[in-house]
Amino acid sequence: MKKKIHNRDYLKDRRKDFRSNLTSAEATLWESLQKQQLNGIKFRRQHSILNFIVDFYCVSEKLIIELDGSVHLDFAQQNYDAQRTEKLEAEGLTVVRFKQ
Repeated sequence: MKKKIHNRDYLKDRRKDFRSNLTSAEATLWESLQKQQLNGIKFRRQHSILNFIVDFYCVSEKLIIELDGSVHLDFAQQNYDAQRTEKLEAEGLTVVRFKQ
């Protein structure tokens, strides 16, 4: 049986909370991504993959977009982000990060 890596039940409330509390940068980007406005490509916001919640995810392209705010400047956070990216890429996904 294949392991479930998307939208694990235990992260449901946290995903919902994140969607209700987008950063200003996330809200601005979401305005352009929602409703398939980008060449008809569908994105999901605050989607969970493995044990992580990613900012934006496109199923058809296997693409993750992350918007990194000031918290990501911390050395420990950068190491965590690198390990997280490595695990997501091991699942065949592409991770693109933008600094806010």
